[in-house]
Amino acid sequence: MNATALAARLLTERPRPRGIAGWRHAHWLAVGTVCLGAFLGQLTASVTALVFPALGRHFDAGFAAVEWVALAYLLVLVALLAPVGWLSDLIGRKTMYLGGFAVFALASLGAGYAGSLGVLVACRAVQAVGGAMMQANSVALVARGVPEHAMRRALGIQAAAQGLGLALGPSLGGLLVEHASWRWVFWINVPIGVLGILAGWFLLPRTRTGPPPAAGTGPPPAAGTGGPPAGAAARLPAPRTEDGPLAPGVASPPATASGGRFDLAGLLLLTGSTTALLLALSTASGLPLPGWAAAALLLAAAVLALALVRQERRAARPILAPGLVNTPGVRSGLVVSLIGYLLLFCPLVLGPVLLTGAGVPVARAGLVITLLPAAFALAATVGGALLPRGWSDVARCRAGAVLAGAGLLLFALLPVSGAAVAVPLLLAGYGLGLLLPANNALVMRAIPAQCSAVGGGMVNMARSLGTALGTALPVLGVHLAGPAAGGRTVLLALAAVAVAAVALTRPVRQA
Repeated sequence: MNATALAARLLTERPRPRGIAGWRHAHWLAVGTVCLGAFLGQLTASVTALVFPALGRHFDAGFAAVEWVALAYLLVLVALLAPVGWLSDLIGRKTMYLGGFAVFALASLGAGYAGSLGVLVACRAVQAVGGAMMQANSVALVARGVPEHAMRRALGIQAAAQGLGLALGPSLGGLLVEHASWRWVFWINVPIGVLGILAGWFLLPRTRTGPPPAAGTGPPPAAGTGGPPAGAAARLPAPRTEDGPLAPGVASPPATASGGRFDLAGLLLLTGSTTALLLALSTASGLPLPGWAAAALLLAAAVLALALVRQERRAARPILAPGLVNTPGVRSGLVVSLIGYLLLFCPLVLGPVLLTGAGVPVARAGLVITLLPAAFALAATVGGALLPRGWSDVARCRAGAVLAGAGLLLFALLPVSGAAVAVPLLLAGYGLGLLLPANNALVMRAIPAQCSAVGGGMVNMARSLGTALGTALPVLGVHLAGPAAGGRTVLLALAAVAVAAVALTRPVRQA
């Protein structure tokens, strides 16, 4: 067997066992498998902040260097979401999803054994490759096998799994750091990854019935790029699973926007400008680089950002779609999405520093910080039930931003202790849990249906960039003014940014 045949055999997706595929509730097993990946991704996002002080002591490194354990993951994730989604259309989403679990688990094992901070950052970058392989395919896998009438419930369960991972991260991280070792924060991912591979192999429906196409073929072009004309979809064969055509009422796989040439230049410019900006912030936060480096990096970030705008205006299939960004309600909605995740992750990074600096044990600090993502998850899943039934998404966004701003303002003004910050964290988390889902709904409502995949990708990018800035800005504040004064300044600034989110939220027209 030659290498090409072997690769084709390995990449050919295997069907589920007949007993599972034929069970009428089998789609919930697939949803449960996707929830493992959703849980793992958010657990990784929220657990890392509790490890920063321990990593700084172990590797004798400053806060500005240690933060790259988180930033490296986020940058690679932002860079790979779009190309991994494109590649998944070629190879098959089940194959990519299972591969994501494998890469994530192996990189987590290596991260736990890292002997230097550089090796740990490299392992986190590889870990992000696996994270992108899972995240880029999770919603599509749910849409592939779940009946239309159960879609909203299935996506709600997936969101609950994400919320659970986000909520458990700080408390689990604090307990592992205090009672075991920082290494276990990464090793804990390995058994979850192995479980995900086994569950996915047997429980996920295959998304491709044959081997991937030969190099150079690619997926069929999307509408408007040389593919079938509008209305031709009715003449195309129904999508298939291992049991034949999808049953009536089962959602078809989302239409791909990946036809045509991939915008590699735009992706490289986006990654370069974001990396330069975060490196500039890290240099100003104490990263041991020459004094002129921060200004040079900021200049590079600006130049690359301008080149990105120019590239996206002329690209055949831009990753940022300037015409879409200029749609009324989309640009402001993307900014609000970035702000929301900035407000969510700044306290997750800053809170442990302030609490442990005030003498709170690491494990207890983790439990206290958990209140923020726990309230966020609660509000994002069932929080709307406590609001007046007639409230629009705009009203929910504004109310959420006001609550988040009030919570962050109280966090800045109250004395730092486990009991004192509990209410502010609950208030901020609950507000953000109202703000972000409603804002995402407004953005997607303003985007034409045929552009929903590109729009969803831009929302993901805004979320990841907000998370990255939420990691970097607290480090800058602590470096410039010390933990107490710098932390209070950052929190006051965040409260002001929440007010900006209120002003940016506006009604949109259905596209």
